[in-house]
Amino acid sequence: MGILGLSKLISDVAPGAVRESEIKHYFGRKVAIDASMSLYQFLIAVRSEGAQLTSADGETTSHLMGTFYRTIRLVENGIKPVYVFDGKPPELKSGELGKRQERRQEAQKALEKATEAGDAEQVDKFNRRLVKVTRTHAEECKKLLSLMGIPFVDAPCEAEAQCAALVKSGKVFATATEDMDALTFGSNILLRHMTFSEARKMPIQEFHLDKVLSGLELSKEQFIDLCILLGCDYCDSIKGVGPKRAIELIRNNGSIEKIVNNLDKKYTVPENWPFEYARKLFVEPEITDPEKIEVCFLIALKTSTIILFRAYS
Repeated sequence: MGILGLSKLISDVAPGAVRESEIKHYFGRKVAIDASMSLYQFLIAVRSEGAQLTSADGETTSHLMGTFYRTIRLVENGIKPVYVFDGKPPELKSGELGKRQERRQEAQKALEKATEAGDAEQVDKFNRRLVKVTRTHAEECKKLLSLMGIPFVDAPCEAEAQCAALVKSGKVFATATEDMDALTFGSNILLRHMTFSEARKMPIQEFHLDKVLSGLELSKEQFIDLCILLGCDYCDSIKGVGPKRAIELIRNNGSIEKIVNNLDKKYTVPENWPFEYARKLFVEPEITDPEKIEVCFLIALKTSTIILFRAYS
């Protein structure tokens, strides 16, 4: 889910924090890529006649085809991708995962009805909603990346948090993901649309955290509280508090604690609201020390044939 409405809020309130760029401008850059997000996109988008691509024995291959060709495009544009895979989810995320499971169950029921009615468009729609990235998908892609000479990192917990740590340590230039919480975890630079900008003929959006903070007139701590108010994966938000109201409350009060103490009675704070734990997950996420991660490339470049050569960082 990421952070609800954060992208639009930044574009509206701090437009100077966002700039549009072409993929060629990242030539020579190392970029940490949220692997699970990419695999999810492939499983939805890489299809034939409304169904995922499969091997001769019926095994899904959409994630492998997508990863292979998209990685080749990135490398051909001089980008050095480092894929980062999710580890175990934090306990606080169980509520969000439960909601996703409920939505899948609802989609399954809707799919059955659409199938009975012979509505091909609705069948395709609900099939896409049932897509889920599994451990098998991830392991297959890791094997493919190894064969291609592309490095990957197994995060102990959230991939976005590990990506942000790699950026902050200088191991990579930016985080490439569609989830805005990479900024909440402290990634100095976030690239949206990088992994599909060429295919969809759209520019890459480059968000700079320092400009986001100055444009929103918030400290890092206040920005994290804003993200929790907007709605994140770890806890519910205050019902009725939208993006503009949320930033107004943070600016006027400075923290969620003060907001709760001064909040108008027309708003209802969630019972036993674990915002402090959510905040701690953003400030002190479980990550592998970037200094212990070696980013090396054995990159496949396409000429008349595919030639492998070693290019160490």
